[in-house]
Amino acid sequence: MEYGLIGAKLKHSYSKEIHEQLADYTYDLCPLATQAEVAQLLCEKNFKAINVTIPYKEFVLPLCDIVDDKAKAIGAVNTIVNRDGKLVGTNTDFAGFLYLVAANGVSLTGKTVLILGTGGTQKTVEAAAKSVGAAQILRASRTKTDATLSYAEAASRRDVQIVVNTSPVGMYPQNGACLLDLSGFSALEAVFDAVYNPFETRLLWQARQQNCKAANGLLMLVAQAKFAAEFFLNTPFQDSEIGRIATEIRKQRSNLVLIGMPGSGKSVLGKRCAALLHKQFIDLDEAVEARANSTIAALFASEGESVFRRLESEVCAAAAKETGQIISTGGGIVKNSDNVRLLRQNGVLIFIDRAPNLLAMGDARPLSKNAQAVQKLYTERLPLYRAAADVTVENSGTLAAVAAKIKEAFDEITRFERTES
Repeated sequence: MEYGLIGAKLKHSYSKEIHEQLADYTYDLCPLATQAEVAQLLCEKNFKAINVTIPYKEFVLPLCDIVDDKAKAIGAVNTIVNRDGKLVGTNTDFAGFLYLVAANGVSLTGKTVLILGTGGTQKTVEAAAKSVGAAQILRASRTKTDATLSYAEAASRRDVQIVVNTSPVGMYPQNGACLLDLSGFSALEAVFDAVYNPFETRLLWQARQQNCKAANGLLMLVAQAKFAAEFFLNTPFQDSEIGRIATEIRKQRSNLVLIGMPGSGKSVLGKRCAALLHKQFIDLDEAVEARANSTIAALFASEGESVFRRLESEVCAAAAKETGQIISTGGGIVKNSDNVRLLRQNGVLIFIDRAPNLLAMGDARPLSKNAQAVQKLYTERLPLYRAAADVTVENSGTLAAVAAKIKEAFDEITRFERTES
């Protein structure tokens, strides 16, 4: 390995594709299970430059020959360069976090900041917040100490304005895990989560329910990689590369989720979009039928709608955890708000709206057997579709034209734009 990343669990890291888009080198992912393996790697020095992630950012600091003042002050190193046999350590997470905050138009100056977690990233975020004049910095962890709050204590701090999760809680495959209930934070302005897989953790979902600014760690990851690559090669890169690469990853990894009435064309449009966007196509109705070993119509007749909805939620949860898919949903998926939350973890939700008189109906569609039933269903569900969707696309033209509109909407929503004021 000449360039790469070391850490305990790297299977789902995006760092390889980020670095290889930035610079002309091969970037390897090198999972190391123990501190002894890390120490051996650094002792042998058979690399040009590496990044370091959880849980070794603090451990590697004393193993470096030279550590810059910033990393020393933080107490954590995430970037090491081998310069003529001397290991030189720095911390690019510091600048990466400040880039994330500024890119979202948020100021930490004079704010009360609550940091979740107690590892190397927590130290980095704390140092960054102090550097821009945060008024008060609180730490929360599962184990209460003199320096940290318990999560129960943290939840009672109504003065908190900014929350930053630096722990791996909520990261794939433990989607849905969350350390904190945000409902009591009446002064809350913004929530940042260092986790970037899934794109929207339950913590960020809570923030959006409270109309707060919410951002995952993707921009921080790309920004720190850009700063690390500059340190690796002693060569500057344009800041515009951060937005370009973040956009590319969001387009590649985001799911495109089609919601809408039964018979609105979600499945056929989904297959066309899968070809346009080079993504895997999944039909949740087909997944339910495979799990039940029955058609949906037969399942409704034999077991009732409640059994169908339970199976639908199960296949929804499994599909929504993964990335890079086109997902066609059943017409009633939006009846369960938890399904919508799950789909939003990694998904852009597009409502395929088709006039009720053009919707398919018949015995194969248990709730759309005739025109009167279709109109009633459309009226009931329209507010749910609109509330769940990021954008609406009318299915009123040719399939090719509508699929092109869906792709255009998806590309626009996944485009990164810096909002720093």
